[in-house]
Amino acid sequence: MKIVAVAAVFLGEAISIIAELIASRRFGKAGGDVTMLPPMFLLISFGGILLVFGYALGYMHLKNIWIIVAISVGAILVVEPILTLLLFRDVPTTGSLIGLMLGALGTLAAVCL
Repeated sequence: MKIVAVAAVFLGEAISIIAELIASRRFGKAGGDVTMLPPMFLLISFGGILLVFGYALGYMHLKNIWIIVAISVGAILVVEPILTLLLFRDVPTTGSLIGLMLGALGTLAAVCL
């Protein structure tokens, strides 16, 4: 059940990030066309449901909410830069990379310690 909780949190974060990035990319290209927002709203709602399920299940079995929070932040730190690079073809700046590495180290410390 712990693995299911972690997978739900990771997948929920990934789906939410995908919806955010696709919406921002399409909205920017279409000049503010709002017709693409309802499908993205449904997608991010599904991601939110997975997140709530993962948090609840994780807390029930891990008995420590901070581990679930660290996993959630870690998922954001892993998935968002990869998807941003793939969708926008935008290379991060030096400051962004340093922040990403420090965030990843903090998440790793929270999970392992």
